[in-house]
Amino acid sequence: MNKMTKIVLFVLIALIILGMALYPTISDKLKKEEVQESAVPAPSSGRAPLNVSVKIIKPEKLIDKQIYTGTFFPDEEVNLTFETSGKITNIFFQEGSFVKKGTLLAKVNDRPLQAELQKLEAQIPLAEDRVYRQNALLEKDAVSKEAYEQVTTDLEILHADIELAKARIAQTELRAPFDGMIGLRQVSEGDYASATTIIATLTKISPLKIEFSVSEKHANNVKPGTPITFSTTDSEDLNTYYAKVYAVESRIDLNTRTKKVRALYPNTHGKLNPGGTASIEVNMNEIDDAITIPNEAIIAEMGRDIVYLYSDGKAKQVEVSKGMRTEADIQILSGIQEGDTVITTGVMQLRDGIPVSIIN
Repeated sequence: MNKMTKIVLFVLIALIILGMALYPTISDKLKKEEVQESAVPAPSSGRAPLNVSVKIIKPEKLIDKQIYTGTFFPDEEVNLTFETSGKITNIFFQEGSFVKKGTLLAKVNDRPLQAELQKLEAQIPLAEDRVYRQNALLEKDAVSKEAYEQVTTDLEILHADIELAKARIAQTELRAPFDGMIGLRQVSEGDYASATTIIATLTKISPLKIEFSVSEKHANNVKPGTPITFSTTDSEDLNTYYAKVYAVESRIDLNTRTKKVRALYPNTHGKLNPGGTASIEVNMNEIDDAITIPNEAIIAEMGRDIVYLYSDGKAKQVEVSKGMRTEADIQILSGIQEGDTVITTGVMQLRDGIPVSIIN
């Protein structure tokens, strides 16, 4: 036996002796752990109820309310221009003021036309005298009927020329075509104005038009006479306003798939201004005694619509059919009835027959 073999043999003997010495201690420790494990109760195979909120079904009013963004437009608006050309001699309006229909706003030089009118009016007495004398001669057969008709025609032509001169003078006057607010003037006295020169803009703001677009889905629900409510985007204006639709576009826009609608608001006090933005609410449909549930209470599953009812501490699955949907609720046409208790929360965790506990 060589030296290496003796060393290995000695190590093995030492390990055996050490194991024999420690065995009683290790054995006692294992027994204690087994006793402790046996003292721990086995986990229960039961399932804790799922906490849920519910809604007891009763008929209630369901309103399909759609919200749109609209723009205020004036009832009428026009760029004011003269019908003739000339030097502006007078401007009578105050910028930003209210003017009545027919108010004289500005005028261009009409002196040549006034002179022509005076010249024509001065010929009236002589022309009328000729007609008088010719008529007297005609009654005595001292003149031909043709001669009398000639002077009569001359008088009529003279009256027509006078009316034409007056019409041309009227064209030198700029008058308000309707009641409204006049804007900032674009010219001054002494400027030369042509028929294309804009003097100012006149805007009729009472009543006020509100234009918005409804989706193709709801296009047939909005018609003349439909009431709307709206509010402005002005953070300081918390009022709610009421108006009625007065006109609907004849066709749907092919690009946006919407139809334009216009409503009319009296705007008696002129508080709202054209160009502003409105948040509009339209009641598309209204049901007085609908059976409704929150949108989140219904589940689409394999082509079916599923709702869970609370029944004797458990969830009960039922299939329903849907009706009108709003932003928050949905109408149920069949599957549930008045008095049923519908589970409204935790529906994705529910299965038919699992225990549930009501928390609301």
